[in-house]
Amino acid sequence: MGDGWFDRYEYLLFERPSEGVLLVTQNRPEQGNANIPPMHTELYEVWSDIARDDETRVVVITGAGDRFSLGGDMSGTWQPPEHDRLPPGQAKARSFYEVAGLAEAMINLDKPIVSAINGSAVASGAALALCADISVMREDARLSDGHARGGMVAGDHASWMWPLLTSLSKAKYYLMTAAPIDGREAERIGLVTFAVPATDVLPRALEIAAALAAGPQHAIRWTKRTLNHWARQQVPIHELSTALELLSASIEGGAQQGEAMRLAMRDRERRPH
Repeated sequence: MGDGWFDRYEYLLFERPSEGVLLVTQNRPEQGNANIPPMHTELYEVWSDIARDDETRVVVITGAGDRFSLGGDMSGTWQPPEHDRLPPGQAKARSFYEVAGLAEAMINLDKPIVSAINGSAVASGAALALCADISVMREDARLSDGHARGGMVAGDHASWMWPLLTSLSKAKYYLMTAAPIDGREAERIGLVTFAVPATDVLPRALEIAAALAAGPQHAIRWTKRTLNHWARQQVPIHELSTALELLSASIEGGAQQGEAMRLAMRDRERRPH
């Protein structure tokens, strides 16, 4: 896009569909926009660049193709280059800061974020979808935290944000079972803002973003900042769940126990819908 802030990104696309609006598209469509470590790093770092970009008043985030994001890429086909390989302890520490930091960066960005959930959103993909301030979801798409099915604690964002968005009872059910939820039901229980037909997802998100971009910026941003103190009060829950997510993934047998379920989830999510 030539804006300087965003030239370095490899896995994210940037467009300006209207004045003040930045459209960010996750761009690994062949893999359902599942993120590999360098892509996750970009998703973590992009919010600080957006904060510094004076041309951007509102952000819309979506996924290329017919998926929003299937979360972390579990295929095992990507390996870091030799020069970027870290000792296991350092790699875990880096993962903790990035996993915890991605959701917190979205919450702490004063500029409004609108998610256009154009297809499946799982795990870290669900974090991107639901840590937005306003979410527009395809009504027949599926959303799932997915961690418990993979033998891991519901980290990333879910133990933190789901009880705030819906209820503790609903959060317990969906996070402990990792059951998928479609857009219509997600809207009904308050997990997303709107559920709309597939063709309306991005246009509706951009319409909302344009209205926000044209509004009084200090009032909108400070309203977001004020409301998100409800989330900031619960940051210890977020950091504990993230730490336990990484611990549960490393326990011998934990990841193995979830492997068959993880593969089944991946295959199911790749089916067209």
